[in-house]
Amino acid sequence: MLRCMTAAYIPRPDAAALTRAVTWLSVAVALTLVVVKLVVWLASGSVALLASMADSGLDLIASSATFFAVRYAAAPPDAEHRYGHGKAEAFASLLQAGLVFASAALIGQEAVGRLIAPRPVFQETWALAAMALSILLTGVLIGAQSYLLRRASSVAVSSDRTHYAADLASNVIALAAIGAVALTGLTALDAAGALVVAGILLWGAVAVFREASAQLLDRELPEPDRRRIIELVLQDATILDVHQVRTRASGPVVHIQMHADLAPDLTLDAAHRIVVAAERRILGDFPAADIIIHADPRGRAEPHGGAFPETYGAEREDHADH
Repeated sequence: MLRCMTAAYIPRPDAAALTRAVTWLSVAVALTLVVVKLVVWLASGSVALLASMADSGLDLIASSATFFAVRYAAAPPDAEHRYGHGKAEAFASLLQAGLVFASAALIGQEAVGRLIAPRPVFQETWALAAMALSILLTGVLIGAQSYLLRRASSVAVSSDRTHYAADLASNVIALAAIGAVALTGLTALDAAGALVVAGILLWGAVAVFREASAQLLDRELPEPDRRRIIELVLQDATILDVHQVRTRASGPVVHIQMHADLAPDLTLDAAHRIVVAAERRILGDFPAADIIIHADPRGRAEPHGGAFPETYGAEREDHADH
């Protein structure tokens, strides 16, 4: 038997720098919007603007958590965390989900109160300007986050983007609600807009929670990624088959392990070279990966036991189906 392992691959410096820059931008946008909306809300009294301001305040907390989480997650493994610190990003995402739930609840409570006892909205022009600025800055931030996620994996930034996408929709609705009040004088429309904002935030919180929990529970990579990994390994005809393929994501790092069937008469040196070549092929498509490939002599290997007993044929059949 042979077990060959690459050292944990550190994410590319340009991707790490881009991630840090995007989290800086997220904090700056949230802080700017909190200040602007606070000033204008004090002048206008709009509950839709209050809802948006409260959400921006929680955005600031969530973005700050993401800011620190991505830096901690990128730290190399140490004596106490041999698999790295990647799941710090998932914990930050769970914090985001909790804050969004809280924001939605507070906004909904205030909106219901305003529906029961409507209050006038003042300085509608300033309120509209604040919401327009919020839409512009949020759109820029989402664009930057999307650019990053096309180049690097980050569950914290992905959750932050989902959160801000919900914010963008809520800002548009708040803008429409304030504009409708300015045109019609019906202050109930302001509270109705706030209720819609609360519903959108709840939907976004569920999406963030699902993404973070999938990583914390070590869910497999998406099926196209699994198939690609198997394809890359089997490009070498000397690797006869693979089984026990397991994958999971931990922040920016992907952990991959499998058993590879090789001809039983290969030397240790030859088996080692075959396995290392397979690892390099995988790293070509998954550069931030930690890979373990266990070489089995085809037809002579005893099944491995333990918590997850060895199964043969599952990967072969799945690969053949696709």
